[in-house]
Amino acid sequence: MRISYNKLQKLMIDNQMKRQDLMRAAEISSSVATKLNKNETVSLEVLMKLCQVFHCDIGDVCEIILDE
Repeated sequence: MRISYNKLQKLMIDNQMKRQDLMRAAEISSSVATKLNKNETVSLEVLMKLCQVFHCDIGDVCEIILDE
């Protein structure tokens, strides 16, 4: 099982938001932004901050991909 933040990337593109903009808006560190970029796990608190920035649900930011 793995996590994908492709939906977050799409939200950023749709909102013309760059990495630095997201870091400022969500108040996340560069190390957390790097984890998001590498599809690594982050805390629920980070996901909630992202949802607050985009006024969306967690499922709009990430998805779990099951291994077959």
